[in-house]
Amino acid sequence: MEAQNQERLTIEKLAQNLASFAIDRTDIKELISAIPKENNLNLTAVEYELGILKILSVGWGISFFMAVTDKNKGPLTEYFWETIQDISQNISNLAQTTTGTQVDYFSILKDRLGIYVKEMQENPDQANNPALIMGPVFARICNSPDNAIAILTGTKMFTLTMGAAKEYINAVHIDDIRIN
Repeated sequence: MEAQNQERLTIEKLAQNLASFAIDRTDIKELISAIPKENNLNLTAVEYELGILKILSVGWGISFFMAVTDKNKGPLTEYFWETIQDISQNISNLAQTTTGTQVDYFSILKDRLGIYVKEMQENPDQANNPALIMGPVFARICNSPDNAIAILTGTKMFTLTMGAAKEYINAVHIDDIRIN
């Protein structure tokens, strides 16, 4: 796609759009509805973990699909995670208000990120195709390590989200104009 036909966005707006996509639950609901009714999965846990995996996958999309030499990669990554941290704080506050339980959602995201990254580091031969790692790790996190449906669902979330992030990043042009 030529730059002149691309939507022009500031880094901040692109980060906000990616964060909005990361927390949108439409595709999560679709993946949950595709799970056969007869299963032994904890669908609440699966849905919760899909939300986390989607956020992490958008972050990875920025890392994987922007060139190392792109001057906007660092700032976009920073703005994206700052936006996710703000959203996480709102989620934590809502959980505190509605359940009385103190939750640090951003800390949960970081913990899950650590689990996925550790698995990639321990399997460097598969790290060049992280989809092979994400599904099984997702299933393990959902306490269903040998469940093919859980593995497939996690793999689909990762793959679809990464593809959407790549498509969007490639469809926009980042303006040098910054908003405050």
